[in-house]
Amino acid sequence: MFLIILALIVGLLSAVAAYILHGLINTIVALLTGRFATNTYNWLYLVYPVVGIWLTSLFVRYIVKDNISHGITRILYAISSNRSRLKAHNTWSSVIASAITIGFGGSVGAEAPIVLTGSAIGSNLGKLFRLDNKTLMTLVGCGAAGAIAGIFKAPIAGLVFTLEVLMIDMTMSALLPILVSCVTATCFTYIFSGDAVLFSFHLDSDWTVQRIPACVLLGITCGLVSLYFIRTMNACEDVFARFKDKPYVKLLIGGIVLSMLIFLFPSLYGEGYHAINLLLNGKTEADWNQILEGSLFYGHSEYLILYVGLVLLTKVFATSATNGGGGCGGTFAPSLFIGCFTGFFFSRLWNIHEIGVYVPEKNFSLLGMAGVMSGVMHAPLTGIFLIAEITSGYNLFMPLMIVSVASYLTIIIFEPHSIYGMRLARQGRLVTHHTDHAVLTLMSLDSVIDRDYQAVSPDMELGQMVHQISRSRKSVLPVTDAAGTLLGEVNILKIRHVVFRTELYHHFMASQLMVEPAAILSDDTPMNEVMRTFERTQADWLPVLDNNHHLKGYISRKRMYGMYRKMVHDFSQD
Repeated sequence: MFLIILALIVGLLSAVAAYILHGLINTIVALLTGRFATNTYNWLYLVYPVVGIWLTSLFVRYIVKDNISHGITRILYAISSNRSRLKAHNTWSSVIASAITIGFGGSVGAEAPIVLTGSAIGSNLGKLFRLDNKTLMTLVGCGAAGAIAGIFKAPIAGLVFTLEVLMIDMTMSALLPILVSCVTATCFTYIFSGDAVLFSFHLDSDWTVQRIPACVLLGITCGLVSLYFIRTMNACEDVFARFKDKPYVKLLIGGIVLSMLIFLFPSLYGEGYHAINLLLNGKTEADWNQILEGSLFYGHSEYLILYVGLVLLTKVFATSATNGGGGCGGTFAPSLFIGCFTGFFFSRLWNIHEIGVYVPEKNFSLLGMAGVMSGVMHAPLTGIFLIAEITSGYNLFMPLMIVSVASYLTIIIFEPHSIYGMRLARQGRLVTHHTDHAVLTLMSLDSVIDRDYQAVSPDMELGQMVHQISRSRKSVLPVTDAAGTLLGEVNILKIRHVVFRTELYHHFMASQLMVEPAAILSDDTPMNEVMRTFERTQADWLPVLDNNHHLKGYISRKRMYGMYRKMVHDFSQD
């Protein structure tokens, strides 16, 4: 019951954080662009994004003094490697940083910062009451789910997001608190903002079976666009990573790229939700041509499809330039934005060339949002329920499922992990729903190292070694030099034929009796590799060395298996 109460508090605070962030963003955007002309270009688009990135980088460098980018990846890392503990400043720093970035035109989303904020609220609330790691993980999930539910007024999507993206198992002990957090966040968001929704959508044309081929092809297209998004984003991040020690070079590159793209394509300004609503609610060419306002393309409706295609391709560069230059934001909204433009672009080409039965552009814009989100996040259920809930497009459940599944099946051919989990997966630190793998990921190598060992020098005589053996609790004695570098080890069980013969005590030294260890572990070896090493060598003890090859301690197979069995029991307990 105490956990339920905490989940309710986390849901409330997550909704408050989401409301504050969107309020700040809308206020800044209204102040900066409220008087912009719609029938011509605006030179200030070249200035605002650079100023926003610069202010954000100053805030992060001199006030936060910590890296707050990649919010959802940071949550996954905390779950897998930091016992679900997030820093206290994460409860507010991402809100301020992302509000500045997006308000001034940064082409990123506010969702990842809010998810990080909600998760940090849950983590720090759990730390305040000194709760165990498993409960902390649940509260982190409550914060993330509450954030998604609060932002989009979509409680089911919040729950499914936590299941698919954060990989938190849905046992009853975790399911109920997360549901409470989702419902609480959604209810309070309605209290704060009324019935207003991020995206308005009205279904004009019911789905028919004849549109199945178009839905399947759209899903495959969304999968390929998701692949383009992920690969291009990673390539751009690698470019900016080369200048990690030169913040002003990053600001210059990111600011120039972002401001030029926004000047050419004003739809890239901020989250892009206004452009999404134009595509979702357009009924005539005049409605859709509004998306050209403020750009060099204004008044040239014949270039609408070209404009949409160029925005679709350049959005990923705008997002990368924002974050790479020093801004703060996520890829959640960009995936929705690209999905909407993909759906419109696909349906417009389909109808122009009369490939088959007519497909409504607005419906396929909505389906594209679910498709690209499913591909980028590897979360088809999240794509289905989020889009259905935020647009009340429940009559499109069947095509939403077709497009989301087709997109997911396409992307996993090329990328086995989501954009959030791929970095951790390469390091072997990604928690999954596979219990064995999840437990080994959550286990800490440092926590099972036994640092109480009796080391001997290579020139120590057998007689002196006997005294060390009498004080040792292990079946091996490490042989090290003066610097602590491991030279070998003496297996006590294998020297029984001489250890009881006192006349040989001055005839043998440690260097004569030592052997090579069965295997050597480093302090950054993944736990699944440690487990495989024990199974392969059948050793009782294995040494662990640091990066300088100095002995840190030993790992006992008995102790490691005991901790593993306990964690499997705790992890699986309902």
